[in-house]
Amino acid sequence: MKSLAPLMMMLITSSLPIVGCASSPNALASGSGAVSSSQDIRDLIEAARGAPAALCACAARSIWNSWGWSDAPASPLGQPVSSHPRERVRLSDEDVRFLLTSLDTPDPCVRELAVRIVASVERDEVVNGLLERLTAPDSSLRMTAALGLGLGEPRRAVDPLMRATRDDAAGVRANAVWALGRIGDRKAGGAAIIALADRSPMVRQAAAGTVGHLETRNAMPSLTRLLREDRVASVRRTAAWAITQIGGEEPIQELATALQKDPDPTVREMCAWALGELSGGRNASAALLTAGKRDENADVRETAVWSLGEQGDASMVKGIAEILESDRDAEVRGTAAWAIGQLGVDSAPKALINALGDKDPKIRTMAAWALGEIDDRSALPALRTALSKETHDHARKAELRALIHSGESAEELTHLLESEDPEVRKTAIRGIAGHSALDPWPWPQPRPRPFP
Repeated sequence: MKSLAPLMMMLITSSLPIVGCASSPNALASGSGAVSSSQDIRDLIEAARGAPAALCACAARSIWNSWGWSDAPASPLGQPVSSHPRERVRLSDEDVRFLLTSLDTPDPCVRELAVRIVASVERDEVVNGLLERLTAPDSSLRMTAALGLGLGEPRRAVDPLMRATRDDAAGVRANAVWALGRIGDRKAGGAAIIALADRSPMVRQAAAGTVGHLETRNAMPSLTRLLREDRVASVRRTAAWAITQIGGEEPIQELATALQKDPDPTVREMCAWALGELSGGRNASAALLTAGKRDENADVRETAVWSLGEQGDASMVKGIAEILESDRDAEVRGTAAWAIGQLGVDSAPKALINALGDKDPKIRTMAAWALGEIDDRSALPALRTALSKETHDHARKAELRALIHSGESAEELTHLLESEDPEVRKTAIRGIAGHSALDPWPWPQPRPRPFP
C-alpha cells in the first residue's frame, strides 16, 4: 500500500479538476513508499476528511485487493470501488484502535479508507470491532462494517452477516450477502437464496453473485427466474454468470432464449459466454451461431463466436466462416478466425485462407494461427504469398508457424534462411528442427470476460 496522504493533500488543494483516477495518471502508484508508521496513517485519514469522492475512490483502489471479484455493492462513497492487488499491512494495536474509531466518523472518505486499511489486518480486535459496528444504530456504519467483514473474510462473521441480510437498509443487506460469498461458507446459501427475491436490485445482484460463488445448486430455479423476469439488466447479467458457475444442462435453454430475446446487450453477451462455458450441445450452438451472425452488438457477436470455438462443434465451421467473411467488426472477424482453429477440422475454409490478406494484422495473425492448427497443405501457396508480403512481426511469425505446421518442405524453408529478417531466419531454423519448437506461440485468444 502506498503512502497516499501527501498525494491526497496535494490534489485536494490543487486547482485541477478530478474526474477520476485517469485525471492524474500513475499518480497513486508513485507514492512515496509503504505505510510504515502511525503518523502515516493519521496523516492519510486527516487528508481524507472532506476529500472529493473521485479522489477518495482512487486512494481506495490502491489500498485493498478484490481480485477476481466485483467490489462491495455499497460503500461509504456511494459508488463501487474496483481495487487492485496489494499486500496486507502491519498495524500496531494503537493503529487498529485509531482506524476503528475513525469508522465512527460520518465522513464517507474517512470511512472508506479506514475500513479498507483495517480490514487488511487479520486480528481479533478488527473482527470484534467490525462485528460491534454491524449492529450500530447508524445504517451507513453497519454497511461499512459489512464491507470490512467481506474484505477480511473471518469465518466467525458468517452468522452475524446472515442476520444482517435481513437488515432494514438495502446497503447493509447487499454488503452482508456479498461478504458471505467472499467468506465462502456454504451454510450461507439459504440466506443468499432468500436475498435473490429482495426488493432492492442491488441486493438481488449481490445475492446472485454469492450463490454463484458458493455453487448453491438449489438456487437454480430462482436464478433462471431472475434471468427471465428481473427488470434490472445488471441483475439478469449476474444471474447468467451464476448459472454458469453452478453448471448443469437444465438452464441451457433459458440462456439460449435470453441470448435471443433479452433487450440488454450486456445480458446477451453474458449468456453467450455462459453457453460456451457450459458446452450445451446443438441447441446452444445454433443459438450462438444466430447471435454471432445477427446480433446488433459487436461484443455479443464476438462472445458468441468465441463460445462456438470453445464448444468445438465442427459442424459450425461453415457458419463461422461466413461471419469471418462478412462481419463489419474487426474483433469479431479475428475471433471467428481463432474459433475455426479450435474446431478440429481437416480442411481450411476459403474465408480463412482469404483472411491472410485482411488489412488488419491482428486478423492475419489469427487466420495464420488457425491455419497452423488445421495443417491443410492446400493453404501453403496462400501462406507463402502472405509471408512474402507481410510487414507485421506477429503476423509474420504466425504465417511461418502455419507454413511449418502445414507441411512446408525443407527446401522451401531453406530458402527462408536467406531472408534479411533475422526473425524469419530464426523461425525457419526452428521449423527445420521440428514443429514442436514453435509451440505454443502464437496463441491468440479473445479478450477475457470480467466477473459481472
